Amino acid sequence: MNPFTLFIIGILQAILLLLLAPLYSGFARVMRAKMHSRTGPPLMQNYRDIRKLMTRQEVVSEQAGWIFRVTPYVNLACMFLAAMVIPALTTASPLEAAGDLILIVYLFALPRFFLAVAGLESGSSLAGIGARRELLVSALAEPILLLVIFVMALLTKTTNLGRISTEVATGVFPFSLAYLLGLAAFAFAAYIEMGKLPFDLGEAEQELQEGPLAEYSGRSLAILKWSVYFKQLVLVALFMALFIPFGAMTELSVVGFILALIVFPLKAALWYFIAAIFENAMARTRFMNAPAVVWMALGMALLSFVFYLANV
Repeated sequence: MNPFTLFIIGILQAILLLLLAPLYSGFARVMRAKMHSRTGPPLMQNYRDIRKLMTRQEVVSEQAGWIFRVTPYVNLACMFLAAMVIPALTTASPLEAAGDLILIVYLFALPRFFLAVAGLESGSSLAGIGARRELLVSALAEPILLLVIFVMALLTKTTNLGRISTEVATGVFPFSLAYLLGLAAFAFAAYIEMGKLPFDLGEAEQELQEGPLAEYSGRSLAILKWSVYFKQLVLVALFMALFIPFGAMTELSVVGFILALIVFPLKAALWYFIAAIFENAMARTRFMNAPAVVWMALGMALLSFVFYLANV
């Protein structure tokens, strides 16, 4: 595809994911409420909350520095760039030169680092505890993501996300036990990164009042909440691009573009529905027990690497 056309598609898909992110989060909340036999919030409630917060006065702690102030914008910018790089609507990366898996990992790590530092900088005890827990979640999930990405790079002989997605979508990629275990491990790690139950350790609304977000208000809180929803959907898009890129455009065409606009939202909705089932089935794990729960995902990632070495 033409690089300029891909760039335009990248911008369009990033805007699309940004606009749809609160909707999918609301869909998951509605599904959980239905499973609890509750009425639950309206599907569009997240949009209303964001709009309401945008109009509220912003109050900033006297102890907060520049990191606290720029964190909402850094989070949103990193996720927007990641959404442009990930091949969601097409199997080719919209930013071919930047479509490297290692870059994607850093784009996910940077917002968490800023959010953790902002929580510590705010001077709030709740935000500080939440920040430390955010770093723990990062230390648990990111090694799994990196290991699976390493295995996928070895299997396809490239770290370019677009080429990996194209090989899987066109059937060139050899499906194996290493691939299947990598898929399961990556899905587990992505679920942890999304902060879903039982891994909402950093926010923990019942005890930490949303942790690092506790000292934010007004426009900054609205942007942060939106970036959290955005990150969740971008993680889903990354999983789909790596393991289930079927339905995305392999060649530029009007029919292919329309098909991609239909298939990707359906795949994302299926992910959120399954995530809602898991959330509904589990209570939040204790902070100290979280590492033990994650060992299974790390074991699957290691087995994926072993099976690659054994050519299984």
